[in-house]
Amino acid sequence: MKVKEAMNHEVITISPYTLPLEAFEKMYKHGVRRLFVLDENDQALGVVSYTDLIGVLGTIKPGPQETEEITIAEIMVEDVITISANDGIEDAANLMLRADISGLLVMEDNKPVGVITKTDICRMVAAELLIPS
Repeated sequence: MKVKEAMNHEVITISPYTLPLEAFEKMYKHGVRRLFVLDENDQALGVVSYTDLIGVLGTIKPGPQETEEITIAEIMVEDVITISANDGIEDAANLMLRADISGLLVMEDNKPVGVITKTDICRMVAAELLIPS
């Protein structure tokens, strides 16, 4: 089975200049636990997770400064691990396990086309196991 058969085709992205609270609100709105950081040419610059944002937002004291001095560029993980839409699900699972991450940006022709997560892979495996032969 190919990654493109299990991936989510919606890639939720932000710019490196986004403020942490803005990113958290976008994450909440879309029900995702990671946002990919893209430049104006749709090139992947980094990824920020729910845990990263909670860590930053939890240290900020309320007031006018809030998070205005911190941008996503300062807290994102710059090493974005990607996979091709035509790679196998096994490849995605192995990459995630080796890198100890829960999601991969899916690329095609150097453009982001989707996201695949451990949950997506588990759904595919469960569906395969539950379908009688």
